[in-house]
Amino acid sequence: MGDAYCPDCKKATEVVFDHSAGDTVCSECGLVLEAHSIDETSEWRTFANESGDNDPVRVGGPANPLLADGGLSTVIAKPNGAHGEFLSSSLGRWQNRGSNPDRSSSSPSRPSPPWPTGAAASFPSLSVSLLQRSDMGLGLVATIKDRANEIYKKVEDHKSSRGRNQDAIFAACLYIACRQEDKPRTIKEISSVANGATKKEIGRAKEYIVKLLEAEMGQSMEMGAVHAGDYMRRFCSHLGMTNQAVKAAQEAVRKSEELDIRRTPVSIAAAVIYMITQLSEEKRPLKDISVATGMAEGTIKNSYKDLYPYASRIIPATFAKEEDLKNLCSP
Repeated sequence: MGDAYCPDCKKATEVVFDHSAGDTVCSECGLVLEAHSIDETSEWRTFANESGDNDPVRVGGPANPLLADGGLSTVIAKPNGAHGEFLSSSLGRWQNRGSNPDRSSSSPSRPSPPWPTGAAASFPSLSVSLLQRSDMGLGLVATIKDRANEIYKKVEDHKSSRGRNQDAIFAACLYIACRQEDKPRTIKEISSVANGATKKEIGRAKEYIVKLLEAEMGQSMEMGAVHAGDYMRRFCSHLGMTNQAVKAAQEAVRKSEELDIRRTPVSIAAAVIYMITQLSEEKRPLKDISVATGMAEGTIKNSYKDLYPYASRIIPATFAKEEDLKNLCSP
């Protein structure tokens, strides 16, 4: 029941919805105001054969553009408790023998880890497990993981990656996806969850993928610029720095970009953190900063040496006064 305007009654009247016909009818004159309406509410009835299955869903998963058939192919389910009999039957043999354009997306040698939904469910177990480890170690958002899978799918379609280290290939896809989504991670961070793939292997795989996709597109591949500030909040979080120190480090690293410091963004971020921690109450040794940022202590010292003469320009006056800067270690 509800109210709607009836053109015959020329006023708002109560209407009745006929669920069997999908019609909305005026309760006073019987005029059909809307016919064959689609009921968009949830389906609460179950049509399953087993009484124990109370799931009312009558549709499959969403279409997956990363699969050749959109992920809408049919799989013959085996009867409960009849695994061996099913595989030996004609249906089971045809199920296993059936052509699958995405057969490479499942690894028969190792079981696929559980993955609830999304594009990653269709990819090799090594890539799924890598994404699961990256969730714990890198905190990647869904858009990065989907982008990594899209890149991996393009590489797989070329069939030229066979024989290469697949862990390094997918780790490189993850690295490129982070860059393209403006959430860069260092190759060392990626390698920490890459199932043994080294930084050198991931770096080579990245160059291979970039050349492959650039040849396909006929133009240079957009990777996104990397700035020292992109790493700052994450590195500061690893060190447990206070909000005041984090804000000071972020402002300092923004000002450092105006200088002609020819160092890598990661080393600049590490050097700024080293500088800020010396001026804060909770000081951090260089070794801890090296562990948190993944940079060698010598590399941090070299970047610190380049930034030291500009300390008064980059460090916010609200965080440290001019006389406080004298407490900085001499490079």
